[in-house]
Amino acid sequence: MATILILQLNTVTDTKKFAQQLAKCSKQLEKAVVIYLQGNLGAGKTTLARSFIQSFGFDRVKSPTYTLVESYVNQEISIHHFDCYRLSDPEELEYIGIREYSAPGHIQLIEWAELGKGAIEPEDMTINITGMDEARTLKISTHTDTGKQLLACVNSSH
Repeated sequence: MATILILQLNTVTDTKKFAQQLAKCSKQLEKAVVIYLQGNLGAGKTTLARSFIQSFGFDRVKSPTYTLVESYVNQEISIHHFDCYRLSDPEELEYIGIREYSAPGHIQLIEWAELGKGAIEPEDMTINITGMDEARTLKISTHTDTGKQLLACVNSSH
């Protein structure tokens, strides 16, 4: 997996702006999009996901830590935020109907994806987040043509 882009974000505001741009670009694709969010506990995966989701007008964004998935659906978009951290077996995702979340126009944001291997969709893009305090380093890799299109759009704004 080659790293395609490395971004330095110095503040939480920078992270939110990146998430908003990523959301805008994801919507423009009008395809199913799968983004893996990687990083240690507290790295900022949920902050990025929350800002992404809020970009579509969803004010109340809950962490899916205990529910495995929180879905946000309106006339504009269908977003499914997965957190596989507490997953004991990837088969649990089959019970919640994970296959239904990969239709065109659906966006999946998946935290702790490695714990759901075999049940979750392969990623179009991986965003690995590291950092301390408010500063974050994003290492963004693409794995499909959809991921490459998404990255080209995001990169055009930086």
